[in-house]
Amino acid sequence: SNMSSCLEEKHSRIFVTGPIIVGAGPSGLSVAACLSNRGVPSVILERTDCLASLWQKRTYDRLKLHLPKHFCELPLMKFPRNFPRYPSKQQFISYVESYAARFNIKPVFNQTVEKAEFDVASGLWTVKTQDVVYSSTWLVVATGENAEPVIPDIPGLKKFTGPVVHTSAYKSGSEFANRKVLVVGCGNSGMEVCLDLCRYNALPHMVVRNSVHVLPRDYFGLSSFGIAMTLLKWFPLKLVDNLLLLLASFSLGNTDRLGLRRPKTGPIELKNVTGKTPVLDVGAISLIQSGQIRVTQAVKEITKKGAKFVNGQEMEFDSIILATGYKSNVPYWLKDNSFFTKEGMPKTPFPNGWKGENGLYTVGFTRRGLLGTAFDAVKIAEDITDQWMKMHGPLSSSNVCSSHIIHFHFNKS
Repeated sequence: SNMSSCLEEKHSRIFVTGPIIVGAGPSGLSVAACLSNRGVPSVILERTDCLASLWQKRTYDRLKLHLPKHFCELPLMKFPRNFPRYPSKQQFISYVESYAARFNIKPVFNQTVEKAEFDVASGLWTVKTQDVVYSSTWLVVATGENAEPVIPDIPGLKKFTGPVVHTSAYKSGSEFANRKVLVVGCGNSGMEVCLDLCRYNALPHMVVRNSVHVLPRDYFGLSSFGIAMTLLKWFPLKLVDNLLLLLASFSLGNTDRLGLRRPKTGPIELKNVTGKTPVLDVGAISLIQSGQIRVTQAVKEITKKGAKFVNGQEMEFDSIILATGYKSNVPYWLKDNSFFTKEGMPKTPFPNGWKGENGLYTVGFTRRGLLGTAFDAVKIAEDITDQWMKMHGPLSSSNVCSSHIIHFHFNKS
């Protein structure tokens, strides 16, 4: 029946000798590069028309990497020497593009994976996009933990008459000059959007629903993250957490007084257990201290012209910005899979979440940023290369360069 339905749809069938990688972000590209470096071909399917589409299409103009560049490198290729410690969005995109060029990675663009499943009979993964059915021994899920914007379910949000924008569509504060803006969310994006709004004389009110760790991004010219990573080699985690909190209180003062309650658990421990990232402050805290950014309590409901807060206060706003983050979209397209939770994250925690069964792999789901991606990509490439060698024997350059896609077209006669 499968065959006949494909005949109906006139899908072309493509067999891929190497793995199929879903997603051409840093995660998918890293795996493809590590494989290509070992002589194993792969095919990347990408739903948009560009590499690293989140970076290119869904980030605000003044975004910079939050961690020093050497923690954000993709495997096998360093950032250019002349890049600053915290590369800009544009610099990162140019790095990703030269990375793909160096390893001769050419994703198949505009291929939205509608369904991927393992076919027990053939022992192959079939991956269906809008116009092709691809099949391969291996499937690498590289769509990551930031695939879809999260739109929170705030009562009355639909009633609001002004613009409601998720940070994935926010470019700059210039469109909000002199407006009163409700920013929902106090993570890195929420803080940075508030900072950006202030540059354009807008009046941001930041909703803080949960507790949050804010740390200085740098301390005496050293990055806090770098300090933490170095100390963790020598000292127990709890001690490092306490030191980070000490540095934070020296540098930022008591953030509880600003309406930013700290969690009971330390920043690194919390990150390891829940994946919740501490905020690395790039200037928002001093604007909260000076009152340019107001911190508000949780919202009870949105009204036509503004918001009602849980403490009974009411306020009018011109616009609402949702800094409410992203989520995985794996459950929508990867079928009957026991490896992922219903939230679309691997059930096995880091560092063992990279490999499932039947040739399934995942990269970019460690909640450890680009560092986690690089770590997983190397392991995945080693694992697939071992199997590839057993199947294909030692690689001669001739069969690497030959086309690694075999087309099967079934046309109704």
